[in-house]
Amino acid sequence: MVNAIQGVFISCDIPMAQFIVNMNSSMPSSQRFIIHVLDSTRLFVQPHVEQMIRSAIAEFRNQNSYEKPT
Repeated sequence: MVNAIQGVFISCDIPMAQFIVNMNSSMPSSQRFIIHVLDSTRLFVQPHVEQMIRSAIAEFRNQNSYEKPT
């Protein structure tokens, strides 16, 4: 018998994967979304958190981007 779980496959660089893992760790255990860490650059997560992850990454990048003063 096959057990299948629907999810979203995420492939990224190591620092971004660590950001997502840290985001998952900071959530209460009932809201954790990582189904399986495949390796250091690939994750399998629950499908309903895809937009939340995208928003968190966009916010993180905006906070860490340099703008040259005029």
